[in-house]
Amino acid sequence: MSGPTPPSGDWRRMDRKTLTRAYDNTGAVADSAARLSGWRTRSAAFRALHPHALDLAYGPAERNRIDLFRSGAEDAPLLVFIHGGYWIRNTRQDFACMAEGPSRHGLDVGLVGYTLAPEASLTEIAAEIRAALVFLRGLQEGRGRRRLVVSGWSAGGHLAALAMVWPEVDAGLAISGVFDLEPIRHTELDDRLHLTQAEIEALSPIRQVTHSDKPLAIVCGSNELPELRRHSADYDDAWRCAGNASTVAELPGHDHFSILDELIRPDGALTALAVKLAGTSP
Repeated sequence: MSGPTPPSGDWRRMDRKTLTRAYDNTGAVADSAARLSGWRTRSAAFRALHPHALDLAYGPAERNRIDLFRSGAEDAPLLVFIHGGYWIRNTRQDFACMAEGPSRHGLDVGLVGYTLAPEASLTEIAAEIRAALVFLRGLQEGRGRRRLVVSGWSAGGHLAALAMVWPEVDAGLAISGVFDLEPIRHTELDDRLHLTQAEIEALSPIRQVTHSDKPLAIVCGSNELPELRRHSADYDDAWRCAGNASTVAELPGHDHFSILDELIRPDGALTALAVKLAGTSP
């Protein structure tokens, strides 16, 4: 693994159509639809094998549900995974297979669902994620406080990074995330997000960085779109400038979708990072 190098180019000089393409992860990866389909199939099988704690309600909305996959390890740390899809698509059920790798190493894994835009604003989505983490903290099952690592991919990487300032979280793993919302407001994604200036300030993780003793890993693929690689590099710079330590890496040969193979696999690089952040032996 190596750290990301910020690519050249300034998004401020791009027109709306060009900037939209610069964030089009699905269009940039030829087999993205096949990969999503494969995850859904694999996830359905995994859920069928682990049906004991599915659809746990943490709030009143239809998507306010959590699937919890227990490893069986006593006092297991908890890895929370937040799915991506630019806050407008996909479901937690599609990503249950992301629990395969970490659960093999003694981590419990919680898959969090949330209401999609435009039915919910990004402010409301962030509040739902916070409510889910509070709910999961309440499932201590008579034990002391266990370690909670928040993780997410793409839009979920944004939400995981945002959660680093919340007391429920002990560590974070942000995968292929968007950490400044200002460019997003100038793309066609904003036709459904309707971002306000107040949301850009309050919900951009790069604008909320403070000094923290919580470990954070920021990861993207070397074959991702330049804008996604830039976000990871810039966020790492901001994190370090605040006096924080971080693990930052570009996984060689991986694009925006293939990178998640490294979480599905028990011997994957993302699985290893999750295990390290959880404080258990890889």
